[in-house]
Amino acid sequence: MFKTIIAIVITTVVVLIIMAVVDKTTSAIVSSTPKSSNVSVSDTLQVTITGEVNHTGTYLIALKSGLADLLDAAGGATSNADPKAYDTSFLLEDKQTFYIAPIFDNGNTCAVTPISKVCVNVADKATLQGIGAFSSTVAGNIVSYRETNGAFKRLEDLKNVSGIGNATFEKCKNFVTLTE
Repeated sequence: MFKTIIAIVITTVVVLIIMAVVDKTTSAIVSSTPKSSNVSVSDTLQVTITGEVNHTGTYLIALKSGLADLLDAAGGATSNADPKAYDTSFLLEDKQTFYIAPIFDNGNTCAVTPISKVCVNVADKATLQGIGAFSSTVAGNIVSYRETNGAFKRLEDLKNVSGIGNATFEKCKNFVTLTE
């Protein structure tokens, strides 16, 4: 009798774990548009959001939607989302991706001190170099890009700067903000 109960408990735990994994992998594209027959794919934007949101993934969002709408579709930002690293009024474009950066280091479950960050829209070259992900040249390129093109509207805009590709973006994305 005892062995049967143990077997049932173990089986239940294994099934729950499998269901959780399957749920995460099958939610590749989630639609936040109404399920009416008059809404077509041409009336939507396909946008991906990752980071500090409750449900990361790729979403179909109505045209002329903003980042606030995408966050709503993704179940909102987590309590660890850094509001200085994104702008909810940003208007979405098709095929964009958004990373919502954390306030605290996710690798440290007992973190009580926020991650030290630099605002890419106001920092000078020396301050940007302090991040560690930016060389002197790249830090200078960020300042030049900002002076020529105006303020960065989303973290991913850093990839438009000469010398910043995916690898550099991955290194810096948790250490920069858009506002102070």
